[in-house]
Amino acid sequence: MTKEEIQRKIEELKSDYVRLQADLEKLTFVGGNGAQTEKVLESMEIELRELRRMLEA
Repeated sequence: MTKEEIQRKIEELKSDYVRLQADLEKLTFVGGNGAQTEKVLESMEIELRELRRMLEA
């Protein structure tokens, strides 16, 4: 991947992460189960870390 592609992917993930985080807050507020959403967020955090490492290399 080129640096531009990595940066684009990071921006997409950040946008999705913020959206999912808001969804999780809504679920928590209404008493819903957000376990699956938390797992997705954790997975996204790992992917973001890997992409940032790639960008720094």
